Amino acid sequence: MTNFDQELDASGLNCPLPILRAKKALNNMSAGQVLSIIATDPGAVKDFEAFAKQTGNELTESREEGGKFHFLVKKG
Repeated sequence: MTNFDQELDASGLNCPLPILRAKKALNNMSAGQVLSIIATDPGAVKDFEAFAKQTGNELTESREEGGKFHFLVKKG
């Protein structure tokens, strides 16, 4: 299991809500800390890839498990 500093469950939320909530959570975190996000919206996969590129945060993990999408974002 990967270590993370904070978890965000965005299950049941549609874009752009998972991204907006992740952005808010990351704002309160320190550089190098990791945010774990769980989402159910398939669109979140592309959204988080784009989000990481645009914000300078690192998407260290993106996987699908049992209909849920799991992401790890390391704050830049």
